[in-house]
Amino acid sequence: MSKTSITFLFILITSSFFAQNTNDAVFFTPKSQINKFHTISDLQALKKGELVKLYQDRVKEIITILPFLSLTNEAGVRLSDIGIKEDSRHLKTLKNSVESNKKNLLVVKETIEELIPYADTDKIIWTILYYEEIIKKMRIGVDGNF
Repeated sequence: MSKTSITFLFILITSSFFAQNTNDAVFFTPKSQINKFHTISDLQALKKGELVKLYQDRVKEIITILPFLSLTNEAGVRLSDIGIKEDSRHLKTLKNSVESNKKNLLVVKETIEELIPYADTDKIIWTILYYEEIIKKMRIGVDGNF
């Protein structure tokens, strides 16, 4: 390997390591949020499999953000942004919560994939719309007078 290649590899590994560490103190990232809300007619045009996927995505956002709602409703917020010291105890607590949530989401995803397709399409649509209203209210936050 050339000296340039070794240097590039070192920089890549180092930046990857620090990027992972910086997210340890973040409650949740934008990846855990949906990026589109739907109307009834939007949803009625979709197949049941597509509806189940939308259903999963909305459940995922609610489950991910709801435990932290009294602290923040914004993605990318760090412990220190809201005055919580980023010490080993707090980082460990947050890490344990995030890991537990990931495991829980896998079980919930399996459950939704297995059972929700048996629901009436109209009920899936109405539930998606209901979840989207909850998400909108969560995003408004406590200062939004909801």
